[in-house]
Amino acid sequence: MKEMRLRKFSVMIIITAIFLGISILPTLAADTDTYELSIIHTNDTHANLDKIANRVTGVKMLREKNPDALLLDAGDVFQGTLYFNAFKGQADLEFMNLMGYDAMTFGNHEFDLGSTKEGHLALVDFIKAAKFPFVSANVNFSADKKFTSIYSDLISNEPKAGQIYNGIVKEINGEKIGIFGLTTEETKDISSPGSITFKNYITVAKKTVKAFEKMGVNKIIALSHLGYDDKASIDNDLMLAAKVNGIDVIVGGHSHTKLSKPVIVERDDHGVEKDPTVIVQTGANNMNIGTLDVQFDKKGVVTEADGKLLSVSDFQPDPEAAKRLKKYTEIIKEVAEKEIGVTLENDLENPRLGDGTGSKISVRNSETVLGNLITDGMLATAKEYNKNVVMAIQNGGGIRAGIQSGPVTVGEVIKVLPFSNTLTILEVTGADLKQALEISLKKHPRESSRFLHIAGGKIEFDSTKNAGERIVNVFVKNSKGSYDQVKDEQTYSIVTNTFLAKGAEGYQMFEKSYAAGKVSDLGILEWQNFRDYLVGLKKIPTAIEGRIVDVAGQK
Repeated sequence: MKEMRLRKFSVMIIITAIFLGISILPTLAADTDTYELSIIHTNDTHANLDKIANRVTGVKMLREKNPDALLLDAGDVFQGTLYFNAFKGQADLEFMNLMGYDAMTFGNHEFDLGSTKEGHLALVDFIKAAKFPFVSANVNFSADKKFTSIYSDLISNEPKAGQIYNGIVKEINGEKIGIFGLTTEETKDISSPGSITFKNYITVAKKTVKAFEKMGVNKIIALSHLGYDDKASIDNDLMLAAKVNGIDVIVGGHSHTKLSKPVIVERDDHGVEKDPTVIVQTGANNMNIGTLDVQFDKKGVVTEADGKLLSVSDFQPDPEAAKRLKKYTEIIKEVAEKEIGVTLENDLENPRLGDGTGSKISVRNSETVLGNLITDGMLATAKEYNKNVVMAIQNGGGIRAGIQSGPVTVGEVIKVLPFSNTLTILEVTGADLKQALEISLKKHPRESSRFLHIAGGKIEFDSTKNAGERIVNVFVKNSKGSYDQVKDEQTYSIVTNTFLAKGAEGYQMFEKSYAAGKVSDLGILEWQNFRDYLVGLKKIPTAIEGRIVDVAGQK
């Protein structure tokens, strides 16, 4: 780093001065005054609380060693396990309060409940009960009245617990530390924020850094839920570090990247040398605690940085935290272990590329038995409400787990479809449906959370064609059990989840229908519908049916 080279040069001057008998030590001492800051950080814990008592021990030990260390979280505390389904973040929050977090920013999953009847009430309750403030510079909560009493788009010198600020200033050992938050703009497509909007991260970050600097703050931390190297066309931490001067540390999340050591960005997006920006991230799911020690010169420029990840499993559970956890686990265990009355002879797999099997099949690029079952259940239920529904679609990114052979439990079903989405009937044109399927297959054979599983039809595509031109034929099953080709100008009723119905994952053609009122929300949770469908089946299928077929090379 530039400053490190300067320090080495200073040492050479001192040696030369001693040799020549020149007294310049007082001046150099003033130039090399340093300030050290320690940060403990977490991200993307996703309601994984089974080892939360271990994390409490780890944080306590780190705080005993350095009582002034900041404790920060980069978002996505919500969603992922039965703890969230049952307690909507309140269980996680009890332990975050116990550990004494200093600040948190919002992940995309914090907005998952926006499409439910209660809207963001659970998020508001989470914020209000927190014993720490939230930072969020590029998220505008003002259009949702639930946030009126807890949201301020200002930087606060005296932040209060249970409030949202653009940024906060904390004084640690006589120095001011600025902390602000950023959430990926993609949240509008991959979650359910409702009337909550997202501003461009670069524009907001530059503005916020300038505001801190005007306040005399020259040590600035960005709590980021952008992703380390995620989708440069949208936002990520590497781009943030390169494009915005003045950010010293980025505590990241979203991409679930396990950075065993801090990454230092020393050049801007034009390759020109800049003051260093340190990036850290722990991975996900409460597996690691991140530690970072940063040294600044008197101008607030990073001169040294060192950090590491500590495995949560390496710590013994904290007795008090373990006692508190028990009241939650007893409820979770009771729910999770309740059998639904179905026994599987074979696993319902949720394959992913890179899972060690060497398979090219993924729930995010190919038809699967599990995806077929989920969509079959959606279609069957939708037809009870509207006999004209012809197709069901489910995004692969929403299918989060498989189910092992043996008796199926409620907990296993919820893990498959953990998001609080409801079934929604939409009216779309044949042209829009084909366009949606082009988006589904855009990245094939690479994985994409946008990949659509279907029921009630068949898709033929050509993987050798350019993205956006791959759909060959789309068919829907008629009342006689045969298939009709989808016509561009005809209107079709389909069933999906509220997430996709509102245009998530880039399906703007669905959002258009939703906004036009061509929609009917059935109010039935995905996982409950899937459970009930499994219970009603006499035999569970074990093979795919050729619903999504690559016709490349066929005549």
